[in-house]
Amino acid sequence: MTQYEKIQQQLINEPKVWLVTGVAGFIGSNLLEKLLLLNQKVVGLDNFATGHQHNIDEVQSLVSDTQWDRFTFIEGDIRDYKICQLAVKGIDYVLHEAALGSVPRSINDPLTTDSVNISGFLNMLTAAKEEQVKSFTYAASSSTYGDHPALPKVEENIGNPLSPYAVTKYVNELYAGVFARTYGFKTIGLRYFNVFGKRQDPNGAYAAVIPKWTSAMINNEEVFINGDGETSRDFCYIDNVVQMNLLAATAQDKAKDEVYNVAVGDRTTLNDLFYAIKNALNENGVRVHAEPIYREFRAGDVRHSQADILKAKNKLGYVSDFTIRDGIITAMSWYKLYLMGN
Repeated sequence: MTQYEKIQQQLINEPKVWLVTGVAGFIGSNLLEKLLLLNQKVVGLDNFATGHQHNIDEVQSLVSDTQWDRFTFIEGDIRDYKICQLAVKGIDYVLHEAALGSVPRSINDPLTTDSVNISGFLNMLTAAKEEQVKSFTYAASSSTYGDHPALPKVEENIGNPLSPYAVTKYVNELYAGVFARTYGFKTIGLRYFNVFGKRQDPNGAYAAVIPKWTSAMINNEEVFINGDGETSRDFCYIDNVVQMNLLAATAQDKAKDEVYNVAVGDRTTLNDLFYAIKNALNENGVRVHAEPIYREFRAGDVRHSQADILKAKNKLGYVSDFTIRDGIITAMSWYKLYLMGN
């Protein structure tokens, strides 16, 4: 039995009270779904800046009425400290996912990215510390590695940040370390590497590459690749991320005051990704004839990214269950249903 399987059984036997911030978002709604299926009590916080009601509605359709009754939703903004105080009342475990993602968004609007990702984070961290919650797990980012050239990326070695978004995520880690040293409030940061999967929004100017390309292929629209297509990323399916959040939230104290990579430990070029999505859609009965259109490299992007996941394996018992191929095949089935209704 894996550590993840053990944790799930323990949670079923001894349910806890969880707070998921950003619960209407892509990652937040997947965490909500998993926790409710494990019969946990969940409080969700979101202001719908980037999240959607339909994500929450879909989760409701996938759980029982009894499980759904264990969910309480608070509409509010993490930049409001009183809302944060309200949200953490009586909470055992905090999963802090609320943030303004996207490197391009942060370049276009650094002020809002800063206020949400730094001030909002500090509000949640302070409120959780004052409430003395059992654990605080937060979404960090692989963007923190910046211009450090080494591959794979090891948690202890980072470079200079290449975007305002990367700065905000690094500041989160700095604050988390200070709270451990100053107040004895230890947290875990999860450096996500290019997460994808069901309920990831394909629309909007800052949509991630996999849902954006998938939507374009299904709708017979042009698909653009930034650069020559040989840029590579460690694409990580959402179920791996859910696993890491539960492992981190329930981790022993000796594993806390740390950051961990959340990834598969492999890398895929954008060219290979394009054809993996195209082939998976074709296998799902969606006839895709598109070929990629190449354009300029995007500002703030690193050339290659791949995670070392040994630390997560050794300290948390993480097993990357889903390869990128497994994840894409699963995700394409969901996108076909979501975008085509069949």
